[in-house]
Amino acid sequence: MAKKDIDWSNLGFSYIKTDKRYVSNFKDGAWDEGTMSTDDQITMSECACVLQYAQTIFEGLKAYTTEDGRVVCFRPDLNAERMEQSAKRLEMPVFPKERFVDAIVKTVQENIDYVPPYGSGATLYIRPFMFGSNAVIGVKPADEYQFRIFTTPVGPYFKGGAKPITIRVSDFDRAAPHGTGHIKAGLNYAMSLHAIVDAHDKGFDENMYLDPGSRTKVEETGGANFLFVTKDNKIITPKSDSILPSITRRSLMVVAKEYLGLEVEEREVLLEEIKDFAECGLCGTAAVISPVGKIVDHGKEICLPSGMDEMGPTTKKLYDTLTGIQMGRIDAPEGWIKVIQ
Repeated sequence: MAKKDIDWSNLGFSYIKTDKRYVSNFKDGAWDEGTMSTDDQITMSECACVLQYAQTIFEGLKAYTTEDGRVVCFRPDLNAERMEQSAKRLEMPVFPKERFVDAIVKTVQENIDYVPPYGSGATLYIRPFMFGSNAVIGVKPADEYQFRIFTTPVGPYFKGGAKPITIRVSDFDRAAPHGTGHIKAGLNYAMSLHAIVDAHDKGFDENMYLDPGSRTKVEETGGANFLFVTKDNKIITPKSDSILPSITRRSLMVVAKEYLGLEVEEREVLLEEIKDFAECGLCGTAAVISPVGKIVDHGKEICLPSGMDEMGPTTKKLYDTLTGIQMGRIDAPEGWIKVIQ
């Protein structure tokens, strides 16, 4: 088979339908064996639980072509584990970890011609998701569910280099105390939509959400974890029960310690500390690290010493090392790379 006729170097970050997707249904207390489908349409009751009460969870990961020509995924076992925690929190059946990873492999294999070539900067984005599918009018969990995985080729998050962004301290809360901030549920992202549109309307790239209790501690943005670099080159990430455990952020902490020999710490980070940090980045699957140059707290500008021109030196080392691991240029820790083909 040959690669699809796609202008890989000019791909955006948007949905393109691929040939196959994985589908498995939960009914009468058990998951069926699952199948690959050519049908990208979903038919369900107008009263489906997902439509009435937002009972849906999802994950996001990528398939890459490495320097030596292999097609691989990055730590899909951690996506399986995080989806398990999300399912338990929303009273949904767990899709078994081994089946999850196997379904990822099968879905990428069936869409292998959509995996962009090495050096294009593009990747195959993979979206596993699950939702309550049967009709539910009373407020309760669904009895039937569908688990699906689709893929779509996407371009690099940053075209022309990762330029530092400006973010604001938001007046909105991302998650409630003791709520669902630590799981990857659609409802969390729905809550962030107004805040991000408002931020964009006011000229900011993203929101910095504070802890919903005291509103004095840094939590995360709408879709990424924070990573800070101190002036003595220590890596610090915020710790909170309402932060989504980013797989990219956890991987970067290992890279910082084991590959770069840096001291790392996960702890509560006060808003008032930010002015003393040297660098700041946002960690996530899409961009790996988005550098932050300026944080605006209700008109008060906090300018990071790394500036607005380019990614800070330590952040750049972290980015280059992790992407080097993902692309096969640097040896990966055991179990980090799942070879598809």
